[in-house]
Amino acid sequence: MSETAEKTPLVGIIMGSKSDLPVMEGATSELESLGVPYELVIASAHRTPDKVHEWAASAADRGMKVVIAAAGKAAHLGGVVAAFTPLPVIGVPMKTSDLGGLDSLLSMVQMPSGVPVACVAINGAKNAAIYATQILGATMPEYRAAVEKLKAEMAEA
Repeated sequence: MSETAEKTPLVGIIMGSKSDLPVMEGATSELESLGVPYELVIASAHRTPDKVHEWAASAADRGMKVVIAAAGKAAHLGGVVAAFTPLPVIGVPMKTSDLGGLDSLLSMVQMPSGVPVACVAINGAKNAAIYATQILGATMPEYRAAVEKLKAEMAEA
């Protein structure tokens, strides 16, 4: 168990399918390296909508501050989560065999007014984690410092 796993999760990661897990390990690894506690759940907007609703609606009350939602194809998960939570939602469109992830990307970025979902690149799990940490850093100095350190390390590489 990592040190961050013992703290209240600040970032919720939800993905539509177990098959998304290898890509989303980029987000979990990055959050762990930045010291950000997270929770991960697999729930589909189409196959388990009640589970998605319950998880998203309770996320803020459980202490989360940001949600990362990964989905492929129709990729409605980020929008459904955004409909049920006041928290910022970052979408990770998953690469697909049909259209290479363009289907996922367009599903995520074409949200109706009033239900925003920020969106990173196709399979952009690592950037989603960094962006979530930047959002936390707006009000939590330890996460701002973690992002500043990351950027300094990238500049030296």
